[in-house]
Amino acid sequence: EVQLQASGGGLVHAGGFLTLSCTFSGVTFDEYAIAWFRQAPGKEREGVSCVSHSGMSTYYARSVKDRFTISRDDAKNTVYLQMSSVEPEDTAIYYCASDDGVLGRGCSKFPRYYGMRYWGKGTQVTVSS
Repeated sequence: EVQLQASGGGLVHAGGFLTLSCTFSGVTFDEYAIAWFRQAPGKEREGVSCVSHSGMSTYYARSVKDRFTISRDDAKNTVYLQMSSVEPEDTAIYYCASDDGVLGRGCSKFPRYYGMRYWGKGTQVTVSS
């Protein structure tokens, strides 16, 4: 069974740096594309970034493209989201999600949520001004 868990959230000042981690277990990790989404109170869920199963392709929302970096470490079954120059508008609960492995759509539907099948519990990121 596919299981994902996001971690690494916390409180950070504007302009600071934070790294989130998504651990993945239950199946062969390198067969799955992984994406990060975020949702703030009263706002729609937003696609933040996505990395293909091979790590060859990455995708970013316009709002974070020059500030965030997604990467994966298959040996540790982990995907990271490095956040730099964070802004108060980055405050949200961050979730990681995966497609359906070899039967999935990869990042082709990103930033739409319906391209992802499995979802982990989120981690809170709060950016103070």
